[in-house]
Amino acid sequence: MPSALPPPRKRLGQHFLIDPNMIRKIITLADLRPEEDVLEIGPGRGDLTRALCTAARSVIAVELDRKLAAYLAERLADCHNLDLQIGDALAFPYETLPQGTVVVANLPYYVSTPLLFKLLAARDRIARMVLMLQTDVARRLVAQPGDREYGILSVLAQYAAEPSLAFQVSPNCFRPRPAVGSAVVRFMKKDQPHPRVTDEALFTKIVRAAFAHRRKTLVNSLRDEGLDPATISRALESAGVDPARRAETLGLEEFASLSHAIAAEGKGYVEW
Repeated sequence: MPSALPPPRKRLGQHFLIDPNMIRKIITLADLRPEEDVLEIGPGRGDLTRALCTAARSVIAVELDRKLAAYLAERLADCHNLDLQIGDALAFPYETLPQGTVVVANLPYYVSTPLLFKLLAARDRIARMVLMLQTDVARRLVAQPGDREYGILSVLAQYAAEPSLAFQVSPNCFRPRPAVGSAVVRFMKKDQPHPRVTDEALFTKIVRAAFAHRRKTLVNSLRDEGLDPATISRALESAGVDPARRAETLGLEEFASLSHAIAAEGKGYVEW
């Protein structure tokens, strides 16, 4: 007789997806082919994991909770294409994923943002992603310039991929029932990076600095984050960006232009 399901651990933000209809919707959205490999983060009770194993060639499932992993190993023993790994998804070597991996996961909400940045950084190995997230994070991912939710995550996610909000998920689909809403976001890989950025590290630094002081103008926020004021003025003029604007009004193309302009300043941004 299978072991009992370990009780959910609040510290790990465990809310298990139990609705079979929602699992079917996620599998349909992932559009898996029999020759594809899948990464799942936080397999929970294993209901989604089993469906993934049926649809894909292989599934890597990363679970932090050792007791839950032991339960899954027993419950899913007949899934011979499952590689169940015990460990922290934040420390997982994403660069070792098979080329073209599809990520399908109900991300632990308390670490969803750092996990997103890890996954986006490994996008060369990933074909597409279907992720369940807290609703406010999902909205930030797809927000546009001028939206209240638009920020660092919006810009960096939309630079790396094409995120779209697929559907909302009721708290009743989970046990225990979460106190926040959930949504599923699909990320499609861009065939070509657009806009093109020659120095992604600098681009990321500029985006983070621009949003560091949301209530301040762009020129003041960049200055307060340590960029040389003269460099800022020349770069903004070169990029055609009004220094009185705020970060949340700039689109991807404008952030890219600003990045190119600051890079062209050479010494100014190296010292920064």
